Amino acid sequence: MQFTYRGKDSRGAVQQGALAAPSPEAAASELMRRGITPLAIREQAQSDSIGDRLNNLPLFRKKITLDELIVFCRQMHALTKAGIPLIRTMRGLADTTRSPALSEVLDDVTDRLEAGSTMATAMQAHPKVFPDLFIAMIHVGENTGQLDDAFKRLSEILELERDTKRRLKQAMRYPTFVVIALFGALMVVNFLVIPKFSAVFSKLGADLPFLTQVLVGTSNFLLGYWYIVLFGIAATALLVRQWKNTEQGRLTWDRYKLKMPIIGPLLELITLSRFARNFASMLSAGMPVTHALTVVADATDNAWISKHIKDMRIGIERGESLLRTARQSDMFTPLILQMIAVGEETGSVDDMLVNVADFYDEDVDYGLKRLAESIEPILIVAMGILVLILALGVFLPIWDLGAAAMGRG
Repeated sequence: MQFTYRGKDSRGAVQQGALAAPSPEAAASELMRRGITPLAIREQAQSDSIGDRLNNLPLFRKKITLDELIVFCRQMHALTKAGIPLIRTMRGLADTTRSPALSEVLDDVTDRLEAGSTMATAMQAHPKVFPDLFIAMIHVGENTGQLDDAFKRLSEILELERDTKRRLKQAMRYPTFVVIALFGALMVVNFLVIPKFSAVFSKLGADLPFLTQVLVGTSNFLLGYWYIVLFGIAATALLVRQWKNTEQGRLTWDRYKLKMPIIGPLLELITLSRFARNFASMLSAGMPVTHALTVVADATDNAWISKHIKDMRIGIERGESLLRTARQSDMFTPLILQMIAVGEETGSVDDMLVNVADFYDEDVDYGLKRLAESIEPILIVAMGILVLILALGVFLPIWDLGAAAMGRG
């Protein structure tokens, strides 16, 4: 927002002007920082363009990307390590970032810091930008005086998450294109090809084979009731989305998502790798085990695995060891459990968890490389079956008509 102000400087001279700030309180704080005692602050009326109004709507606002958060963490690590004051650092990054959304968030966080809040508390006001794991790491860094190390660990965690997402998208690119091509071919056949053959068959008055009748009936239904089909698909997607937003729905969905053929075990490996690495970061930062498990469970994007992690925390609160609770969760292989046992005996659980995460990452790399190879035969078989059905449905009646014509001849 834009504000006009009137105030007095240190020599008593009246100063007037305009400045941008998220609130009148923030404008007053900025004026005091400049050495101007504000006498009056008024919001300046301004006419936004249609583009600005659209960008201010939640639907059209650009979200803060993972790359922007990584750059922010790297910059904060370098600047805080250099000893630059925190408020000055945040204000400078807010002014220099290329993302308007991130700039607005950093300005608000800086205003809260100037009001006396801690950085973790100020970031909690933006849960969509800073997740629970992010805030927990900052909280530990502030309490231990190692805020620069906290930002360094966060940048490493976010970089690993970004790389995993990129590799997963790259592995799924070919299967996605094939599925889209298959869907497009089905639409062309049902809306353009089969109606032409159906008109020819109806003129000849021949009895159609069962497979051809199914294809013609499907095509006629789509031609006559395509809007009902679209509405049904949209309604089903909306209902499933609302069901997934419920606690039980998300738990059930995430549970069966891990049981999907081919992709399910890979998603489980990725989630367990994140859990082990994040848990190790929490422990190495000095956070208690139970608190670390709570933070990691809340930061896990799979409700089913998150439930098992919370069960581990409950077991540890009852006095059980980490190894026992990990074994009862049924999430880890015997090799991983052995590594956790060694970590408990040697007092280096965080180091062992890093090794566990590296072990999972190797499996993830191998699974991502084999993902396209595993899906490709299934897609080829599906394409072959589709082509066979269409070919038999279209050409069987033609062969029957040809045979009947030769018989009459």
